[in-house]
Amino acid sequence: MTRAFFIVGPTATGKSEIAADVACEVGAEIVNADAFQIYRGLDLLAAKPDGSTLEKAPHHLIGTLSLTKEMNAEKFRRAATCAIEGINSRGKVAIVVGGSGLYVKALTHGLDPLPKADPNLREKLNAMSLDELLSQLGKLDPRMARKVDLKNRRRVVRALEICLLTGKRASDVIAGVGDAGGPGSPIPAKGIFVFRDREELYERINQRVEMMFERGVVEEVRAAGTTSATASQMIGLREIRDLLAGKKLLPQCIAEIQQSTRRYAKRQLTWFRRQTNFLPLNLSFLTHNEAVKWISLRILSEVETSDD
Repeated sequence: MTRAFFIVGPTATGKSEIAADVACEVGAEIVNADAFQIYRGLDLLAAKPDGSTLEKAPHHLIGTLSLTKEMNAEKFRRAATCAIEGINSRGKVAIVVGGSGLYVKALTHGLDPLPKADPNLREKLNAMSLDELLSQLGKLDPRMARKVDLKNRRRVVRALEICLLTGKRASDVIAGVGDAGGPGSPIPAKGIFVFRDREELYERINQRVEMMFERGVVEEVRAAGTTSATASQMIGLREIRDLLAGKKLLPQCIAEIQQSTRRYAKRQLTWFRRQTNFLPLNLSFLTHNEAVKWISLRILSEVETSDD
């Protein structure tokens, strides 16, 4: 059986640093489950672990994909499962670390294949205005129309496409993903959901965004070039491109990225609280070393139980 231990939670909690020290402590290897850290070329913007953190333990699926390539949960599931199986074959524990809820769910529940895009239907949908798309989606799937990111045309088109291709509500189709196990075997969901008190988390987010700019994230984005539709969803990319185009001033750009990141963290908190049974751990009440020791002991306990 493919086995892994999960450390999940919102951005800026300190997951990467804790996981690296835990992996070093228990002799484990880390598999990234962040939708944007898998790309290479925007290290600062994606808040990838720094070099000293990466050196503490082997890391997989970090900086392995070109910014021009598309990524989705199924592609991630295949790549991550392969990495985890390789780690297990070496007699080591795989620690899956990240905050992309759908990617984590792809591993713990599996994925049923969603319908592939139909070129003719996609062409018709792309010719429609966003208002027309939303109107039709609202008729076919009111629940999805309330949930989908209304500013993200690509997601609106995909939701409507699923409705039309399956004859079902997209919200039902997506909610059912993995119920039957999907291709491949789901990985037992054992792990920790880490978080911090809201004020502390928001302050960490604000400071991290400011640090990104001090370290040169603007030049990093300038040099990035073309990005795929999925890579383009990286928080801060659009804002910094607007800054480079003279459409925004620096203080406004920073403030908007901080706000978007805080909102993303809030969505992540909601997701993991509702979608997983991982044991919650509030890092606001622990030192870094205490958290590392506590999680390390938990992993060793899980390994012993599995071996029995």
